[in-house]
Amino acid sequence: MGLHVGDLPDFPWDTLAPHAARARSHPDGVVDLSVGTPVDPTPELVTAALAAAADAPGYPTTHGTPELRDAVVRWYARRRGVPDLDPAAVLPTIGSKELVGLLPSLLGLGPGDVVVHPAAAYPTYDVGARLAGATALATDRVADWAGRDGVRLVWLNSPSNPTGAVLGADELAEVVAAAREIGAVVASDECYALLAWDEPWRTSGVPSVLDPRVSGGSHDSLLAVHSLSKQSNLAGYRAAFVAGDPTLVAGLLETRKHLGLMVPAPVQAAMVAALDDDEHVAAQHARYARRRTALVAAFEGAGYRVEAFPAGLYLWVTAPGQDAWTTVADLADQGVLVAPGTFYGAAGARHVRVALTATDEAVARAVSRLTGA
Repeated sequence: MGLHVGDLPDFPWDTLAPHAARARSHPDGVVDLSVGTPVDPTPELVTAALAAAADAPGYPTTHGTPELRDAVVRWYARRRGVPDLDPAAVLPTIGSKELVGLLPSLLGLGPGDVVVHPAAAYPTYDVGARLAGATALATDRVADWAGRDGVRLVWLNSPSNPTGAVLGADELAEVVAAAREIGAVVASDECYALLAWDEPWRTSGVPSVLDPRVSGGSHDSLLAVHSLSKQSNLAGYRAAFVAGDPTLVAGLLETRKHLGLMVPAPVQAAMVAALDDDEHVAAQHARYARRRTALVAAFEGAGYRVEAFPAGLYLWVTAPGQDAWTTVADLADQGVLVAPGTFYGAAGARHVRVALTATDEAVARAVSRLTGA
């Protein structure tokens, strides 16, 4: 029996509409911190590369150009501590969300199979399992699934959306070892990897599942997913990729050929330019760091608790004695729109997620409202 729309949950952000309307009614306008959509300009070197490749009358290849796959290999070696990636084991995707949502189906999962994902997690992990007819299991405990029959896919997300938590190399290696024992694939969503704020991650970098310290020198059964949306302001380009196990990537490639899932050629050229330049990434990191510092101080000064988080694009915030939706409503009354933690599972029932993706001017307005300045 095919999947029906009713089998999927309501799209979370649709339920936020009444609070969005309330926030928009603020006399000084809404400050929208509910969605992590970039607001800063796309780097000129990227737009120039896109324009130079705009004459693209033919179909792009599903596997991506050799230039793009080589750029990904260089980037992994330079920025992610992965020196031995096979260019053939790199596959561009139309943003990372489609890969997250489709991966269980592309891997052939179905009824009776289990997809593990973090306890507080981006909802598309669960949606992807449902689309395939599989069962989702939300947990951060390896003991909850290690040795369990039917576990076919284990999602990791480090740095985490929504919490900003980071898994160290030893923690990642524990997951990889347990998954390999039962023949499960480990897919690691690493889209926020270059947005680390605290040590040691700021200096050493957030570990990738493909890091030799994690993988043991073999990428068998491992996939890493990365997006340029956050680090390079390319959300509108839908520019991402998956890399890792050559056999798994080859299987994904063959299925995606049948489906026509191809990244446009000009976007591929833009990705090469973005991946080969670190300066614009550092500049964007500095913008987010500045906004983060201002918002943390404002929320804490207003009596909220900001969970310690070493990386990522969000604050994970609680108000004493309140559930998530009450906090959303209180902030909407101040013209500040945030996302309830319930969007990310039961673990977020008392939290709200606050995105750093607002202009400096908008952040300053939010700070002023929170502090009464």
